[in-house]
Amino acid sequence: MSYLRFEKTFMTNLEETLPREILRTNRSGAYHCTTIVDCNTRKYHGLLVVPLPELDGENHVLISSLDETVIQHGAEFNLGCHQYWGYNFSPKGHKYIREFNCDKVPTTIYRVGGVKLKKEKLFEHNQNRILIRYTLLDAHSETTLRLRPFLAFRSVRQFTHENSNASREYREVENGIATCMYPGYPELFMQLSQENRFVFQPDWYRRFEYSKELERGYEFNEDLYVPGYFEMTIKKGESIVFAAGTNEAKTRGLKRTFTIESNERTPRDNFYHCLKNAAHQFHNKAGGHHYVLAGYPWFKCRARDMFVSLPGLTLALKEISAFESVMDTASEAIHNFIKGMPSKLAVYEIEHPDVLPWAVWAIQQYAKATSKEQAWNKYGKLLVEIMDFLRHNRHSNFFVHSNGLVHINGKTKAATWMNSTVDGVPVIPRSGYVVEINALWYNALMFVADLSAHYGKQDYARRLETIAASAGKSFVRTFMNQYGWLYDYVDGDTPDWSVRPNQILACAFDYSPLDIRQKKSIVDIVTKELLTPKGLRSLSPKSFGYNPNYVGPQRDRDYAYHQGTAWPWLAGFYFEAYLKVFKMSGLSFVERQMIGYEDEMTSHCLGSLPELFDGNPPFKGRGAVSFAMNVAEILRIMKTVNEFE
Repeated sequence: MSYLRFEKTFMTNLEETLPREILRTNRSGAYHCTTIVDCNTRKYHGLLVVPLPELDGENHVLISSLDETVIQHGAEFNLGCHQYWGYNFSPKGHKYIREFNCDKVPTTIYRVGGVKLKKEKLFEHNQNRILIRYTLLDAHSETTLRLRPFLAFRSVRQFTHENSNASREYREVENGIATCMYPGYPELFMQLSQENRFVFQPDWYRRFEYSKELERGYEFNEDLYVPGYFEMTIKKGESIVFAAGTNEAKTRGLKRTFTIESNERTPRDNFYHCLKNAAHQFHNKAGGHHYVLAGYPWFKCRARDMFVSLPGLTLALKEISAFESVMDTASEAIHNFIKGMPSKLAVYEIEHPDVLPWAVWAIQQYAKATSKEQAWNKYGKLLVEIMDFLRHNRHSNFFVHSNGLVHINGKTKAATWMNSTVDGVPVIPRSGYVVEINALWYNALMFVADLSAHYGKQDYARRLETIAASAGKSFVRTFMNQYGWLYDYVDGDTPDWSVRPNQILACAFDYSPLDIRQKKSIVDIVTKELLTPKGLRSLSPKSFGYNPNYVGPQRDRDYAYHQGTAWPWLAGFYFEAYLKVFKMSGLSFVERQMIGYEDEMTSHCLGSLPELFDGNPPFKGRGAVSFAMNVAEILRIMKTVNEFE
């Protein structure tokens, strides 16, 4: 039985199905995303969404959706589902769904009278092409299948509307057509694995409504262009493959390609395999470089997210070569940044002050997964380059003071992962001595000192250890308060008393200035005030400004983003700290807590974890449908738990 399977009674209930989404990607950053009933609810949804760096660097929706119509004895049954203006649905093809599962590939089974039709979707790994296989499982008389594509040709951040500039031209290709609505876009090839009839019937379908955009306070209506439809007969037991991509396919091989690619997919038959599949979706290869996307459907490669998530997305899966491939690209980006050289690499926000210490942390995890010797041989020069850049205050917003601590400016521009802004002003102006940045700094100093001492650079190691000794004493003196937890930041003589999860990192890292008693005190406070079944709250309910619900228009959501919402990636470090404090006796507690994340495999984006959750029950998932740091940290903790056992 499939791990991600839904029956008829569930699938015909739009209140249950519309909040549940599926995501399929390839290595070039193209994706397919929609709800499990194929009714788009976001402007980011689409059957074929591809990045177009030559146009504007954004993802673009080429095909929004594809309607299937089954015809028997002259009667037409449209299996599609769209939401139009005023929350009206037409057609209502979801009522014909008998089963949906997302084991290897998303599979929907429809039943219309005596017709039983199976639909399966997958993305080709190395092509911007989606394949849909239709198999007629049962039929008592001649059956015709009609496919009607809805085209958008627009950025995921915009909408398309009926206009006279859209080209209606098309040309015939093998078993299909090629068309392009606007100059600058690639041609879209729509083909089938067998001969068919294309009926040119151009029209605009108007006022589609996207409920998620309405919920988020954005514009939510658009029109879509339909060039016509493909029609063919299909026999009982026969399969037909529809292909849509940016280059022409050899239609004779479509069935074979679908079978081969389908067999290569890891079944989503348990929690681990779901996360493993989700982890692979964040890998993005473009221009000879290997990136990690921060999330879908709107994030690009953000430097901090890449380094935080890289160990979980690769090392936790024993994919050492994937870590090295991504780090090759990251190392080039770091070197360019340190040297002040222009970079064409698509790695964003590398200038933030915590990014380079996170890169050191990622290499530290590599050393644990392989060996210290291998880490030093491969990344020793990079580590020294990073540490010298930071300790000599060559970073524009990373200042090592005489007490060994790092001081940053976060008043005018958000400088940490808590980076929400309103009208250009940080919602949380974390400035001065920031707790997690200094925890990262201490860990980086000690780790690189340890490697240096082992491999012939004792003098260099002693210099780093001297800074670390000073930083460690200053850390405790500056951040530890009389109530047994850490200030979030200290700006001048003013500490921030907000109870936030950033302090847990000082307990989780392998090198910490805290003793075991101090760690336990912090873990206890975090457990009491911040822990939820979906992650750590970004702010305690007892602290001023607590706002746990990430809802409403953009401004409201920006104010709530880090003011009480729960983040699964922080729970990864919390669990690590918990096991460091309680060791084997804490194992059963961590295992019980993991149940809250497994529950999410059948909610939101199937088989993945969303960006964040509301901080109060029922802890509803919000933001991006699939978020790299969350998937990565849960995978890393699963590996840690297995090693404990």
